[in-house]
Amino acid sequence: MSDLRVRFAPSPTGYLHVGGARTALFNWLLARKLGGTFILRIEDTDVERSTQASIDAILQAMEWLGLNWDEGPFYQTENFDLYRGYVQKLLEGGKAYKCYCTAEELEAKREQAMKEGRKPKYDGTCRERDEQPADRPFVVRFRAPQAGEVAFDDLIKGRIAFPAEELDDLIIQRSDGTPTYNFCVVIDDAIMKITTVIRGDDHVNNTPRQIQLYEALGFPVPRFAHVPMILGDDKARLSKRHGATSVMAYRDMGFLPEALLNYLVRLGWSHGDDEIFSREEMIQKFDINNIGRSASVFNTDKLLWLNAHYIKNGDPLRLAGLLAPHLAKRGIDPQGGPEMAAVVKTLQERAQTLEEMADRAVFFFKAPDSYDEAALAKFDKEHLRAVFDAVADKLATAGVATAAEIDALFKEICADKGWKMGQVGQPVRIALSGGTQAPGIGEIVVTLGIDETVRRIARARGSVAA
Repeated sequence: MSDLRVRFAPSPTGYLHVGGARTALFNWLLARKLGGTFILRIEDTDVERSTQASIDAILQAMEWLGLNWDEGPFYQTENFDLYRGYVQKLLEGGKAYKCYCTAEELEAKREQAMKEGRKPKYDGTCRERDEQPADRPFVVRFRAPQAGEVAFDDLIKGRIAFPAEELDDLIIQRSDGTPTYNFCVVIDDAIMKITTVIRGDDHVNNTPRQIQLYEALGFPVPRFAHVPMILGDDKARLSKRHGATSVMAYRDMGFLPEALLNYLVRLGWSHGDDEIFSREEMIQKFDINNIGRSASVFNTDKLLWLNAHYIKNGDPLRLAGLLAPHLAKRGIDPQGGPEMAAVVKTLQERAQTLEEMADRAVFFFKAPDSYDEAALAKFDKEHLRAVFDAVADKLATAGVATAAEIDALFKEICADKGWKMGQVGQPVRIALSGGTQAPGIGEIVVTLGIDETVRRIARARGSVAA
C-alpha cells in the first residue's frame, strides 16, 4: 500500500449523477493503480435535504458499478462535536469571530456593493467588534488573510491563483450551531489524512478558502485535481433535460455496469486512441496526467455502441441473470420456459441494451397471440398452409437437434417443394415469434424445442382461414 489516500464524498440529496460516478471512478482508479486507499464519505450536513433514500441510492449505485471502497462509508453528521471543537479553536486563536449581522443587513450591504460596482463580499463589520451580546444570534466567520494570494498547482488545470482580497470571511458555523460545507470538508480531509482531492471543477472557487482553513488549523494541504464538467449535446451542463443522468436509471434502461464505466473513463481521459478497456486495463493504464482540461460532451450513441459490444461479448449465463428483471417488467416469468442463457445466445449479437433484448425475448416465453398481418399478406393462404404442414411434419419426424441440422432441414424442404428460403423461413418466423424481427430459424427452433415449435406452427396454421 502507498501513502495515497483519496475520497469520494457525495451529498445525499438525490441520486448518484453520472458526473459524480466519473469522479468516483477517477479516485478509485488512482487508488487501485498506486496501491492507495479509497474512502467513501457521505456529506450529509444539509440535514433538511439529505435523505436515507438518497444514501441508499448512492451506495447501491457504487456497488452496481463495482467501485468498492476501502474505508467508510463515513457520515459528517456523526462529527458535529468534532467540527464545533475546531470552530472553538479558531475562535480562541483569533482566527475566527462571531458575526451578528442580520440577513436583512447583509442583503443591504450586498445591494450597496453591487450598486457601487464592488464585489458583493462581506465587508467585515463584525471583524473587530468588541461587543459580544449574549442575547443575539450569531454566525461564526473565519478571519481570512487579506494580503497576498492563495495559489495551488492543480494536477489537471495547472497553477491557479486567487488574490486574497477577493476572498471574504467565510461563515464556518451557522446561527443554529451547525457547521458549513467548506469547513467540514477541510476537517474531514485532514482527519482522514486525504493526500489528493479529485473532484469536479465546480469546486475550484472553494479551494482557496479551504486552503486558508488548512493553514489556519495547521493541517497539511492536500494536492487538488479538478475534473472538467460533463456537458449535454447542446454544450450546456448535463442535466435531466438531456435524458437520464442517474447511474441507476442507466441500469434500468438496460446498460451494463462495465459499459457505463468504460464510457465514463473516456469522458475526459484518454490512452492513445483506445476505446475499449476492461476494468483491469483501466487500472493499469490510468494516469491522472492524461485527464484533459476541457469539458466533455455526453454522447448516448457512443454509450450504446459500447453497451452493444459488452452484451455481444458477455457471458450468456451472467446476462441471463441481468435480463430477468427486464423480463419481469414485461410480465414474463421465465420459469418453465426455455433456458435463459440459450435465449440470450440467440439475441446478444444484435441487442444494444437489455431492455431491447427483453423486448425481443418475450416470444420465447409467451407464444404470440397475434401475427404480423402485413407480413403474412405477402404470401397466399394456400402457400402458408402448405409451408406450415411441410415444416411441422418434417420437424416432428426428422430427429434434428442442432441449429445447423434444422437449417439443413429447411433447405431440404425448399429443394423438395421448389420454394425459396424466404418463402419458408419468413412464414415460420412469424408463426413462432409473431413478427419478422427474430433470430435465425435454427436458433429459434433449438431454443424453443421441437414440441413447442410444432405447437406454434399448428396454431398459426389454424389462424390462416381457408
